[in-house]
Amino acid sequence: MSSFAQQLIRWQKQHGRHDLPWQAQDAYRVWLSEIMLQQTQVATVIPYYQRFVASFPDIASLAAATEDQVLAHWSGLGYYARGRNLHKAAQIIVEKHRGEFPRAFEQIIELPGIGRSTAAAVCALAWHERRAILDGNVKRVLARYCGIEGWAGEKKVEEKLWQQAEALLPSQDVATYTQALMDMGSSVCTRSRPKCALCPVQADCVALRTERIAELPSPRPRKAVPERYAVFLLLMHGNDILLEKRPGSGIWGGLWCPPQFEDEGAARDWFVRNGMEANEGDRLDTFTHTFTHFKLHITPLRIRLERKPLRVEQAGSVWLDVEEALGAAIPTPVRKILEQLQTVRPE
Repeated sequence: MSSFAQQLIRWQKQHGRHDLPWQAQDAYRVWLSEIMLQQTQVATVIPYYQRFVASFPDIASLAAATEDQVLAHWSGLGYYARGRNLHKAAQIIVEKHRGEFPRAFEQIIELPGIGRSTAAAVCALAWHERRAILDGNVKRVLARYCGIEGWAGEKKVEEKLWQQAEALLPSQDVATYTQALMDMGSSVCTRSRPKCALCPVQADCVALRTERIAELPSPRPRKAVPERYAVFLLLMHGNDILLEKRPGSGIWGGLWCPPQFEDEGAARDWFVRNGMEANEGDRLDTFTHTFTHFKLHITPLRIRLERKPLRVEQAGSVWLDVEEALGAAIPTPVRKILEQLQTVRPE
């Protein structure tokens, strides 16, 4: 066993995290946590995870749920394709594997939403199988320790990181070692202001020895962030609001949103075309929601209707009380708008 692995295992047993709610060596819970933790911090994930397993304690209950129920539990966590893929994977496991999470790496990686690192994490943490992982935290630890230059998202750089991840893998205590890598990246070898004095492998860290901690790993090449604009039409009748289910693909696929348009003119045309009559209307403050690859500037237009239009009878549209809508599968910006509407209820 390499001294790197030995020192990390020893450190994890004394200083690592041992009270995370998914540390039960149960494949379902490990898989769920790994999906939720993709691009999301532990502190954010924990309450979502706890609510999720309370409603869906096993693969069978998750597979039996509707997509709406699953996405309602995912609402606010972002990257909603993760929730949709999780649901699809559970259904495949019930259909093809009798509800038992597959043991073979090759079968795990075939499930939707699961890549090489996630499949390896399940094998290592749930079954102590000798598999290397390479999530965001681990990439940072290895890039610094091994002195690997370049952006980790570049294929050649990622291949070097995988080679090191495989080479440093111990022959035993794999689950502890895997958790140690995650804990190191989360609490010691952090992106900014890393705690090098607390690092168990500082003596052999190339980045520390060559004073390149701040340079490694190289950041993602900077690009101008595109900016987009949208108008949300908040059609209100009393305290009910009209929501539409988004198509299955896309950033908010399968979620419920107010009708969305590129500009106020398009919103007005749609309103007239559907024969709606307004009592009054007002424009709420424009706000910005930032995605990974672009910024979306949202202007909500609130329209109070004299009567509910026939459009509610069309598939994919529903009238919900604002409070009820807050419990539905809605994205974060819609939640923000609905919470604002709740503070001003109609007389």
